[in-house]
Amino acid sequence: MVLTSTVSNDGVLRLSIALGIEEANKDVRVTVEPMTPAPMSQEEWQRFITSTAGKSQGDFERPEQGELQERDPL
Repeated sequence: MVLTSTVSNDGVLRLSIALGIEEANKDVRVTVEPMTPAPMSQEEWQRFITSTAGKSQGDFERPEQGELQERDPL
């Protein structure tokens, strides 16, 4: 049996699984492993990038670049 559940915002995973009376008083093993999100498809990535267009609020500024370091000739 594979069950997918979400850990609540208090960090606690709560499970309630009805296995049936025939499974009463039997030992079980529960394995918890974090799920990694599926990678985005090319189409999903394109939609995400397109949705960010024009969302920036404020001005872009390039900070001072400082002085160019002088080096000895080769």
